[in-house]
Amino acid sequence: METHWDYTAEDLMTTAPYEELYRWREEPFLHAARLESLAAHAQAVGVPGFRTMYRRYVQSVEGPGGGTAEGHLTAFTGQPLELDAGEWEAGDDGVRRRRPGGGEEVACPHPLLPVERLVDLDTGEEKLKLAFCKGGVWRQVVAPRTVLANAGRVTELAGTGMGVTSQTARAFVSYLAEVEQRNYERIPERRCVSRLGHIPGVGFAPYVEGLAFDGDPSLRALFQTVRAKGSEAAWLETARAVRDMSAQARILLAASFASVLLEPLGCLPFFVHLWGVESGSGKTVALMAAASVWGDPAPGAYVKTFDGTVTGLDKTAAFLSHLPLCLDELQLAKDERGRTCFDVYRLAQGVGRTRGTRTGGLEPTATWRCCILTTGESPLTGPSSGAGAFNRVLDIQCPAGAAVVRDGMQVAQALRHNFGFAGRRFVEALGRPGAAEAAQARYEALFQALAAQDTTEKQAMAAAAVVLADELACQWIFGPEARPMDTEQMGAFLAARRTVSAGERAYRLLCGWTAQNAAKLCGRAPHSGAEVLGTLEGDRAYIIRTAFQRLLEEAGFSEEAVLSYLLEAGLAEGRSGHRTRSKRINGIATECVCLRLPPEDEA
Repeated sequence: METHWDYTAEDLMTTAPYEELYRWREEPFLHAARLESLAAHAQAVGVPGFRTMYRRYVQSVEGPGGGTAEGHLTAFTGQPLELDAGEWEAGDDGVRRRRPGGGEEVACPHPLLPVERLVDLDTGEEKLKLAFCKGGVWRQVVAPRTVLANAGRVTELAGTGMGVTSQTARAFVSYLAEVEQRNYERIPERRCVSRLGHIPGVGFAPYVEGLAFDGDPSLRALFQTVRAKGSEAAWLETARAVRDMSAQARILLAASFASVLLEPLGCLPFFVHLWGVESGSGKTVALMAAASVWGDPAPGAYVKTFDGTVTGLDKTAAFLSHLPLCLDELQLAKDERGRTCFDVYRLAQGVGRTRGTRTGGLEPTATWRCCILTTGESPLTGPSSGAGAFNRVLDIQCPAGAAVVRDGMQVAQALRHNFGFAGRRFVEALGRPGAAEAAQARYEALFQALAAQDTTEKQAMAAAAVVLADELACQWIFGPEARPMDTEQMGAFLAARRTVSAGERAYRLLCGWTAQNAAKLCGRAPHSGAEVLGTLEGDRAYIIRTAFQRLLEEAGFSEEAVLSYLLEAGLAEGRSGHRTRSKRINGIATECVCLRLPPEDEA
């Protein structure tokens, strides 16, 4: 029978309502129902602490040990769960218990209870979600057990607004431990992750049902961008059109799918860099199309820029783990002299910095295995970049005078409203029985075909993953009418072996420098104050060692590494036991690098 209460706030300050409720104590169900109803009525008329006051009334009637049944239950207004609080009195005025010798021990001055256990699927670490109420508003905080079990550390939670001090810390820890122990089955447990991507034995985050995010709060916004929105049919129509607009857009879109293949294929991370000097060619829109495979492609959402710290990029890559990292506008990573300050090696290695903890140990090393998709107005690698950097970057140049993506504003608008469908479908298809094995076999065949071209193995590995992803996307996403790219089309964008070699690039630099400074390679200064850098004799250039060293260091090459390459390749000569030759320059015996110049008829 429904009960309607007409008690005013003044009435609730008398014993009448508590006496009426107490009369039902022999009927547990009816007693509990009326308690809930009367507590809600009290809250509505401005008396929020009714449960606590009723407990005090029961104790006044039955003595200090009275009200045990009620005292064992949390009695917070609006509480998410009702839990057995043991010997603790948990009401709207806080959490406390009576000391055996008299007096009270306060654990928390406001409502507080554990509402969820979170278990990290990667590390197995367990955290506890706490709910607490201040000012009538319930809030939630997730805290590690290493904090909640330590009275010396639990005061760290004070920064969240929780009422814990060094004086109440021990009681705070004791209360939470007892409540959780008594209510282990009542407190729900939820699996959580602190990153995205493949999780062994579980699935692919965030596409695992019931999975929660429990990572760095600064990355929560990025986690929330990986979602579906709008119409899948509208996205497919837009993506198919983008694929057909240019080979460059198709490669970038395929590389987005390829990112999740790197882990099962055992491939290293690599860059796909779309560049072109012309503004408005659609580079950013092509990157948005690639990002829209997984989530919100708006700049600042899933798509980031190069204007970030090394640590920030490491953390973002480790969080994405196997999803593509999308970075726009390389020019933001250039210094005042126009030189690129971005370190390709750091992200391409797939391993973050080793960092110590304040307790003297080491933090878990961040790792990732994904494609890094970038855009800019210039290549990501330069003449002085190491061979490893060239190997790890597929530099895709935009066609001169032609757009990578046409009708950029219209395409971008469509992508902002429709995204996030294809990634889930692709991952689900990859997880079907036999799919990963078939993909591995096809990848090996594509790698062999690409490695047979004039390129390096690492370039061929990256290219094979992109071609494979395009084939699978056509099969699983775009439909049979879509035509995948072949190895010849992809091979046109790969760096030649000579281009990749840092030694070969340094040799070409030295030959050009020799031609430019032929007048200074005269052996003896023609007049006082003239600069002499060495001498020319036939097809040999004798370059003073210090000038050789200065030239390479200014260009960003390692002098020792280049000289070793030149000697091993037969492009430089040294006397027995030495890497240089002695030559008289201005009549003085001087150590010179003897550089063999290419024949005149060499192309």
